[in-house]
Amino acid sequence: MNGKEIRIGGRAIGPDQPPYIIAELSGNHNGDIGRAIELIRQAKHAGADAVKLQTYTADTMTIRSDRPDFKIRGGLWDGYSLYDLYEQAHTPWEWHPALFEEAASLGISLFSSPFDETAVTFLESLNAPAYKIASFELVDLPLIACVARTGKPVIMSTGMANEQEIAQAVETARAHGCSELVLLHCTSAYPAPPDQANLRMIPELARRFEVVSGLSDHTLGTVVAVTSVALGACVIEKHFTLRRADGGPDCAFSLEPDELARLCNDSREAWQALGQVSYQQTAAEQANRIFRRSIYVVQDIKAGEPLTVHNIRRIRPGYGLAPGLYPRLLGKKARVDLSAGTPLSLDHVVEPDAG
Repeated sequence: MNGKEIRIGGRAIGPDQPPYIIAELSGNHNGDIGRAIELIRQAKHAGADAVKLQTYTADTMTIRSDRPDFKIRGGLWDGYSLYDLYEQAHTPWEWHPALFEEAASLGISLFSSPFDETAVTFLESLNAPAYKIASFELVDLPLIACVARTGKPVIMSTGMANEQEIAQAVETARAHGCSELVLLHCTSAYPAPPDQANLRMIPELARRFEVVSGLSDHTLGTVVAVTSVALGACVIEKHFTLRRADGGPDCAFSLEPDELARLCNDSREAWQALGQVSYQQTAAEQANRIFRRSIYVVQDIKAGEPLTVHNIRRIRPGYGLAPGLYPRLLGKKARVDLSAGTPLSLDHVVEPDAG
C-alpha cells in the first residue's frame, strides 16, 4: 500500500485516512437546478466527502452530425446521437456558481470533470479545489496538461486504458506541475459486471505509479465498492441520484440516498477493520484472557503426592499455569496440600522443571 497522502478541501486522503467518498452527480439532475441542489444536500446528509459535476456542453464534447460514427448502438443510451445525449445530460454552466455556493454553505467539497480547456478556465474562476479526468479523457494529454497547470489535486480514472496510456497520463500530469495525484481503477461499462471489476488493480496502480489509488465504480449496489477498501482504495466514486425511478441518463447504475449512506458507513467501517499488523492482544480481547485454558487441580492432592492425569487437567478458566507446561508437570510432587478447583502455580510443585 502506498504511503502518499493528498488533501482536498482540507481533508487528508491516503492509506492512513478513511476512504474519501465522491458522489457523482453527472446528469442525474434531469435538467432541474432544484434537483441538483437537493442532490448536493442529500450527499452531505449521507456522509459523502464531495460531490462531483461534469462541466461540458454538447458543443465542447462533439459536433451535431447524422453520420453513423456519431450514433450510439446498444447499451443504456442506444439510439442517441452523441450530441443529443450530451445536450440532455450536461449541467448548465450558469448553474455552477449556485451549486458551488450551496456546497460551500453545507461544508462539502464540490469539484468537476472538465472536458476541454474552456471548462478548466471556467472552473478556476469558481476556485474548484480539485479536478477529475474522466476515463474517456485519459488519452487527452493536452487536457491533462491544462488541468495539471492549475496546481490543484488531480484525480484520473483509468477505465479502458492500458499501462502505456496510464503512464503517459501520469507523466503528463507530473511534468506540468501536478504533485497530488490519484488514480482510480475503473471498469468503463454502464453498469459494470462485478466479475470484471478486477479490484486487484487498485494496489497495483498505487505500487506501479506511486500514487494514492481508489475506485470509480459503476457496478450495481455497494458490495464491490466496500470490498475495494480491503484492497487499499483510498477514494471511492459512485454515481448518485435521488430516485432511480425518476429516470435520467445515469440512473440505472446510481445509488439512492440510503444506499449512499450505507456505502459511506460500510466503507469507513471496513477501513477501520483493516487495523494494523500486530501480534498483541487488542483491548477488546483483554477481558477474555481469563477464559482460556490453564492447568487446574481437579482432585484433592496431599503434599508429597504426584501430579497425575487424574488430579490435574487443562481446563477453563485461565488463572493457572499455561497448558504447554502440562507434560512437564506430570509426575512432579505437590509441595503443599491442594484442593480441587485450585489454579496450579509453580509454587505448588516440588522442584518443577519449567523448562
